[in-house]
Amino acid sequence: MKIEILGTGCAKCKNLESVVKEAVAKAGGFHQVEKVEDIMKIMEYNVVSTPGLVMDGKVVSTGKVLSVEEVVKLIKEE
Repeated sequence: MKIEILGTGCAKCKNLESVVKEAVAKAGGFHQVEKVEDIMKIMEYNVVSTPGLVMDGKVVSTGKVLSVEEVVKLIKEE
């Protein structure tokens, strides 16, 4: 699974990145985690509020920092 964190480097974006990395470790399996800071790429997803979370090309969250448990659940649902 490819997981993208959309954000320009704000504190919330950095927090979501660390939450996602922890969730990936808990969920197990192979997941590619990528931080997207290019505003043009972020706009391609029609995300207006960062941080955004994208899993396999699908936007699953915008504008908030999810908990580790919420991200693990999303990983297992995908």
